[in-house]
Amino acid sequence: MAIEAYNEMNARYEFIQNQKKDLAEAKASLMATIQAIDDTAKEKFMTAFTLVRENFIKVFRSLFNEQDSCDLILTDPQRPLESDIDIIAKPKGKRPLSINQLSGGEKTLTATAILFSLYLLKPAPFCIFDEVDAPLDDTNIDKFNNIIREFSSQSQFIIVSHNKRTIASTDVIYGVTMVEQGISRVVPVDLRELAD
Repeated sequence: MAIEAYNEMNARYEFIQNQKKDLAEAKASLMATIQAIDDTAKEKFMTAFTLVRENFIKVFRSLFNEQDSCDLILTDPQRPLESDIDIIAKPKGKRPLSINQLSGGEKTLTATAILFSLYLLKPAPFCIFDEVDAPLDDTNIDKFNNIIREFSSQSQFIIVSHNKRTIASTDVIYGVTMVEQGISRVVPVDLRELAD
């Protein structure tokens, strides 16, 4: 009976060893796959980050001045996929320690620069802005409208605005009016036809 018990236990041991070997191989394969995915993701992220950073500097300076400094910085460059991204924006004459120290208009233009730097990475067929120009003064509204005009050759922009300067710089205006209580009506005006 001892030989039978031994053979039975030996067969069970060999079965468990084979299972353990399969699990170890599966784990090694999974770890290699995870590493390959991480390497690919890191490479793609760093390529995209570099392009967005370059675009951000270019767009930021077109919205502010050529002498102004800005940057996007990874807080942990060794682990870019887990790292935070610091936005540095220093308009001429200001040296803010954080983006929160900028004025409302400067924050809006900085956010617009980031949006357009992402847009340049992968342009969309249309973009929607909802009252982005509200905190801007007249000079900055003109800068915002100029950049919209510049990019409108590649995309269509839908802008919700109450600002007369923004409205005047568009091609088509859609006004919403209330003819009678509770009944709204859309009134389109094509400024391109009026210009001809």
